[in-house]
Amino acid sequence: MNAVEVSGLTIRFGDFTAVDHISFSVDRGEIFGFLGANGAGKTTTIRMLCGLLVPSEGRVRVAGLGFEDGGRAIKSKVGYMSQRFTLYNDLSVGENIRFAGALRKLDDDALVRRTREILDFAGYRGSLEAAVSSLPGGIKQQLALAVAILHDPEIIFLDEPTAGVAPAARERFWSLIRELSKAGKTVFVTTHYMDEAENCGRIALMRAGRIIALDTPDGLKQATFPEPLFELDPAGRDSSWLGLFEEQPAAVSVQPYGTRYHAAVSDPAAWERLRRRLPATVKVRAIRPSLEDVFIRLVEGTER
Repeated sequence: MNAVEVSGLTIRFGDFTAVDHISFSVDRGEIFGFLGANGAGKTTTIRMLCGLLVPSEGRVRVAGLGFEDGGRAIKSKVGYMSQRFTLYNDLSVGENIRFAGALRKLDDDALVRRTREILDFAGYRGSLEAAVSSLPGGIKQQLALAVAILHDPEIIFLDEPTAGVAPAARERFWSLIRELSKAGKTVFVTTHYMDEAENCGRIALMRAGRIIALDTPDGLKQATFPEPLFELDPAGRDSSWLGLFEEQPAAVSVQPYGTRYHAAVSDPAAWERLRRRLPATVKVRAIRPSLEDVFIRLVEGTER
């Protein structure tokens, strides 16, 4: 049995369709990425999978459970860490854990045991009496993840869990995610950091409430960029040479990528002609597509 099975899921709010007939499944123990621009329907889908919303249409099973009871049984099988920081800054670490344990109706013995286990998992060596507000951002997020799994859920939903966290802390956080997967937990995660998404076994891309692609990271790159890809690195601020590409828009598409540009080539002969006309200051090298290239082309492509 899959951890998550979704078929024809639709979620409406009045006349607005937030999620439009999507279908996918998530294997047990998989790290499943859910990517898309803001407003694509990712958070709405996650809230429904956590039992917080009821589908308008479609068939959904989470940990083998459906919505016959309005999603109440599902809540005991899942952990949820939302986009916003989920611990209370004006409480201590211990108070946050005890509060979460009360919400989950854990008895005293289970709470003591799980507190020890989750703090060890998060690598937290500080005092339980420490105010959460006094902790560094990375430690806060690691503790928030630990509290989200206090009741030992089968599936953990993480909605942009590392937003605003320093790179080193993000890497530590993802090491915890990989540990959860190795322990057999299913992790369903959204992120705007494409380097993080490389850790996912498979990725679904959403746009305007629909899934537009679903594959492994390498599969998405190969399917999205069957043609060669080149990086153009201009030395200086002169960008007048970009006008050359307007002559052959169907042969070579160019997208900005930081201070550089990525050129996808569908007509090698046209590309060679254009390349010979580029200023000597523009350095060109062949590159492999990244997930950010995939995201820009598939998710943002119609809006750029």
